[in-house]
Amino acid sequence: MLWALVSPQGLFGWTIQFARSCGPKLWIKTRTVDQKKRVLISLNPNAGARSGQTLVDQLRDRLVARGFQVETTTDINHLADEAAATLASGQLRAVISAGGDGTVALIANRTPQGTPIAILPLGTENLLAKYLKVTANLDLMENVICDGKPITLDAGEANGRLFLLMVGCGFDADVVRRLHSERTGHIHHLSYAKPILDSIWNYEYPELRVYCDPDPQDADKSEADSPPISARWVFVGNLPRYAGGLRILPNADGNDGLLDLCTFKEGSIWNGLRYLSGVIMGQHQSWEDCTTKRARFLRIESESSEVPFQMDGDPGGVLPVEIRILPGRLTLLVPNDSTTETTL
Repeated sequence: MLWALVSPQGLFGWTIQFARSCGPKLWIKTRTVDQKKRVLISLNPNAGARSGQTLVDQLRDRLVARGFQVETTTDINHLADEAAATLASGQLRAVISAGGDGTVALIANRTPQGTPIAILPLGTENLLAKYLKVTANLDLMENVICDGKPITLDAGEANGRLFLLMVGCGFDADVVRRLHSERTGHIHHLSYAKPILDSIWNYEYPELRVYCDPDPQDADKSEADSPPISARWVFVGNLPRYAGGLRILPNADGNDGLLDLCTFKEGSIWNGLRYLSGVIMGQHQSWEDCTTKRARFLRIESESSEVPFQMDGDPGGVLPVEIRILPGRLTLLVPNDSTTETTL
């Protein structure tokens, strides 16, 4: 019986012959998968308060027990170096973003294209995690790292920096600017109350001009030479997610190689409340003072000085801003049963 198993004619010998017949690709692929044992956790110390550190520690312990080599860091420069080195050597399983949408965007900006990013949502809104149907559940996160699948999504680029969800110019950007100028720690929903009131009293709704390269599928190419869109509120989206669950850009698709644009023409808080009601009811896109387009490239400018824009809920700077789409720029690790496209 033993001879039948180990002899060249037996089961062991047949297995070796079969593997060799498949050529070197079989051996190389198996070894590469086994090598992907490095996991880097990037923890935003301002996200999730103390409970976030506890979750990260518990997840690290679980992954170590599963045979992974796990390192936790709050130093983005160190993370960037380690991610680049382990990705190049074939050792990197994932970089875990432990924080909010801003943390994911920061990691995407500082790591090479192709870096697999998993999300442990610890922020206030966690819009990307909601889009991917990922929660701060330890069982889920353990399964994502051990058995998850990589997918690619488009990313946007605004003045050379990546964003994952959206760019906003106008009242919302002014609120974000005020919030972050006074930020001292973890942000929660009540943190927005004072900045919103300050913007209501002080924001002047300057005119914004939007120049855009139209959808290449659009039969009407005359838009490329058309005058700019004049607006007081501008939203540019890669994904159909915005704070509070608002569907400002409900048709945005992270895999279509295009940006979605929505503008509102009139300023004032009263018009803002009217536009908000239209968004909530899903009717705003049919209004005459709302313009929607799809484009690969946009430029937003204003004659007024120091007009802010925000990216994924964080300050982006001041106008002008040039925004373009980068198809397939982002690699994410998601649950195996996720229906989000596109799978690698």
